[in-house]
Amino acid sequence: MTARTGIQAELFRHVSTEKAALYRAVMQTFAAAKRQFRLHLRPDEVLVEGHWEGLPAAPRLEELQAALAQLTEWGNLESQPDTTRVASIADFYRAKFLYRLSQGGEAVESALETFARALSRRAELQTVALEDIAHRLEALQGLAAEEAPDAAKVHATLRDLVRVFEGLADNAQAFMAGIARSIELQQADAQAVVAYKRRLIDYLERFIGDLVGRSGGIAQRILAIAPRIETLLWLAVERESRDTAPGSEEEQLDARTRGLLAWRERWRGLRRWFVADRHEPPQAELLRAKARAAIPQLLAALAALNERRSGRSDRSADFRVLAGWFASCEDDTQAHRLARAAFALHPARHFALNPALQPGGEDLPASTPWAEAPPLRIHPRLREYGQATPRGALPRVQARDEARLLLAMQLKEEHAQVQAARQRLATGRPVKLSELGELDPHAFGLFLALLGEALAAQTHPDAAVEQTSGDGLLRIRLQPLAPGSWAQVHTPAGVFAGRDHLLTISELDAQ
Repeated sequence: MTARTGIQAELFRHVSTEKAALYRAVMQTFAAAKRQFRLHLRPDEVLVEGHWEGLPAAPRLEELQAALAQLTEWGNLESQPDTTRVASIADFYRAKFLYRLSQGGEAVESALETFARALSRRAELQTVALEDIAHRLEALQGLAAEEAPDAAKVHATLRDLVRVFEGLADNAQAFMAGIARSIELQQADAQAVVAYKRRLIDYLERFIGDLVGRSGGIAQRILAIAPRIETLLWLAVERESRDTAPGSEEEQLDARTRGLLAWRERWRGLRRWFVADRHEPPQAELLRAKARAAIPQLLAALAALNERRSGRSDRSADFRVLAGWFASCEDDTQAHRLARAAFALHPARHFALNPALQPGGEDLPASTPWAEAPPLRIHPRLREYGQATPRGALPRVQARDEARLLLAMQLKEEHAQVQAARQRLATGRPVKLSELGELDPHAFGLFLALLGEALAAQTHPDAAVEQTSGDGLLRIRLQPLAPGSWAQVHTPAGVFAGRDHLLTISELDAQ
C-alpha cells in the first residue's frame, strides 16, 4: 500500500469505526456549514447545530471535542487556534480550535452523498426530458442559422442540452436495469404483481409513444445542425477558456483542445442516441425495444404465479406416482418398458460413428441388452456438450453474397411496396370508404391494419375516433356515416364490405 492510498483509507475510517454515528453526525454538520458558505465552526457551534437523532443522546462537549480531534487526525477536518475569544492569559494558553472541512474530507462527503443519492434514486423514463431536448435543439438550430451566433447563448443552450440528455440516459439505463429486480421482488404477492403490471404497462406505453413521436423530429434537427456544429462547439470552448487558470500559451491551447474534444464526445453521444450509425441502430431504438421487452417479463411473472397457485405437482410427487406405477407392473418386461418410456433409456451405440471394435469382436445391433453387450467408450465431450466434433479439416466457409443480394432486393422491393401503399392511402384528405376504389394487396393490408387499430379504440359504433398507428408514423381518423350507408372495397382477394365511414389518413411528420 502506498502512502497516498493509506491517507485515502484514513479518510474513510470514521464510517466503520466504533463511534461511526457520532462521526457521521459531526461531518454532516460541517457539510451543511459548507453549503451555507461558513468557513469555520467551533465545538460549541457544532454541538448546537448538529443533528443527533441517531444517537441515544446528544454528546457532551468533552466527547465532541475528542471526536473533532480524532477527525482532524484522520484528515477529514483541519484545525487552527481560536484566538478571537481570548480575554485573558489563561484563555490564551487554553487549547481552543476552529475547525473546517479539509479537501479530503470534502471529497469524502461528496462521494458519500452521491452514493446515498444513487442508492435511493428511483429511476424513471423521462418523457419531459425528450421535450426539453427537442426545445434545446430547436433553439440551437436557430442560433446555427445566424451569421454571428451569440457565444453566451450557444454555450448556455449546449450546456442545458447536455445536462438534460445525461439525465435522460442515466435514468433510462437505471430504469431498464431495475425492471427485472422489481418484478422479482413483486412475485411473492399476486395482487401486487397485477397492480404493478398495469401501472408499468401504462407507463411504458406513454413513454414509447412519446419516444416514437419525438425521436424523428429530434434526429432531423440533429442532422440539420450537423454542418455548423463545429462552429457552435468552438464558440462554447472559447467562452469556457476565459475561466482557465493563467499559464503558458501552449497550456492555454492544450486546454482548448481538451475542451473541444469533450464537447465533440458529448455531441457524438447525443447523435448516436437518436441517429442511426452505419452498423448500429440508435440507442433510442434499443431503449424502445427493451421497454417493450419488459412486458413479456411481466407476463412470465404472472405465468409463474399462476403455476404456483394452480397446485401443480412438483418433481418429488411425480416420482412417487411413478414408483406406484412400477409397483403395479405384473412382470419385469412391463417394468422395463415403463423405464424406457419414463427415462428415455435407449442404447447409446448410435452415438459413435464406426466404433473401434476389440480384436475378434463384431458390431452389435441396437437391440442388444446392456447386460449382454461389451462396454462402449464415449468421448467426454459428447457427455458434456451432447455433440462430438468430428476429426479432420473444418468445412469451408460458404460464400453467401448471392443470398445477401437476393435478400437486399427483397427488402428493397417490400419497402417500395409499403411506401406505395402509404402514398395511396395517406393523402391527408377525408375520403369515403365507398370511394376508395380497388386496392392492391399491400395497400389493402395497410388499410386493414389501420382500420383495426382505429376500431379497437372506438368506444361506440356511432362515435368518431382518431388513433395513431403502432409505429407512430400515421394518424387515422374514422367518422361513421349514416347507419344505413354501405361501402365496398374491391381487392384481388375479394370484396370488403360494411358500413360506410369517412376516412382520413395522414403522416405525422407532414403535420
